[in-house]
Amino acid sequence: MNCFSCCMSEEKINSKRSASLEKSGTNEFDANEAKTVAMPSFANISFKSDASRKRYISEEILKRGKSNITAKTFNYRDLCTATNNFNPENQLGEGGFGRVYKGQVEPNLQVVAIKQLDRNGYQGNREFLVEVLMLSLLNHPNLVTLVGYCADGDQRILVYEYMANGSLESHLLDIPPDKKPLDWNTRIQVAIGAAKGLEYLHETADPPVIYRDFKASNILLNQDFNPKLSDFGLAKIGPTGDKSHVSTRVMGTYGYCAPEYALTGQLTAKSDVYSFGVVFLEMITGRRVIDNSRPTEEQNLVNWATPLFKDRRNFQLMADPLLKGNYPSKGLHQALAVAAMCLQDDAAARPAMSDVVTALEYLTNGGGPEGEEEDDDEEEEDEEKKKSS
Repeated sequence: MNCFSCCMSEEKINSKRSASLEKSGTNEFDANEAKTVAMPSFANISFKSDASRKRYISEEILKRGKSNITAKTFNYRDLCTATNNFNPENQLGEGGFGRVYKGQVEPNLQVVAIKQLDRNGYQGNREFLVEVLMLSLLNHPNLVTLVGYCADGDQRILVYEYMANGSLESHLLDIPPDKKPLDWNTRIQVAIGAAKGLEYLHETADPPVIYRDFKASNILLNQDFNPKLSDFGLAKIGPTGDKSHVSTRVMGTYGYCAPEYALTGQLTAKSDVYSFGVVFLEMITGRRVIDNSRPTEEQNLVNWATPLFKDRRNFQLMADPLLKGNYPSKGLHQALAVAAMCLQDDAAARPAMSDVVTALEYLTNGGGPEGEEEDDDEEEEDEEKKKSS
């Protein structure tokens, strides 16, 4: 029995959704929920001076965004005041990109997250420009909101809405004993929201956008644990017209990159689908994609999980121990089936993100009472035993 089939009855009922997306290039989001405008090309950005960079950003946002742009231009003094001179006590996190601080900005003392990018290197300039333009022109409930930016002198600073619960990674991987782990329903709701963000980028944005850096640390959670994708510095405008892929230097985080992209540099929306599968598997298992502290055969999450996908009797062994069995058995099976579909080596066989969203939404509504699920599981196991005898 194909383990994905349990998700497909509802998907067949909603099969027109994908067909209409392919024919019309539109999505069923309400116009008030998600808007997009034509995206500029970032292929050949270069600057002779900091002044020309700052002028280009401002002019491009005004020209491309028209009345949709709400991002504010901050000066460096504003943001020093907002963060108490970038006081370490206000620091929320740090990474290869730079540091993130909590602050308050005028006129209403709005609480924000202020990302001060590393000022060294051309790549930093490129990523800054891409992120400002992308987030200024894209608008969706599951994408983080860009409040504003600063390009004074050699400063490159991005100001985002503040996400009170931090990153998904901080609630999922290596959490301290005194911190409550995410329950099953919250994990599925986070997965649905993140999937909708990718669906919007792939199927509604015009031209489509490939996120290219989908991972747990880039999924931020607000006070209600609603997820939003952040950090668009590596995003690429997707293939348009009759082009099947975008050829680019391989970027992203080891373990999350699709195998065909890592090998050839050919990037498609299905590369993001693979990365989603990796993160979703992390959410189900509570394991990092790469964990050198585990036995050799378990250090790579995808390699460890692949043989286990083949026998549903292994599925309970794959569930995060911190869940302590508090999940529906049928829901676990369906969730692992979705992850397995996204992680297929053949990119063409992976589902579109709209189909992933459909399957995940069915997963939240799709089973009967737990007792019925257990009865169904027992009946299927009995059938399997009869076939093997």
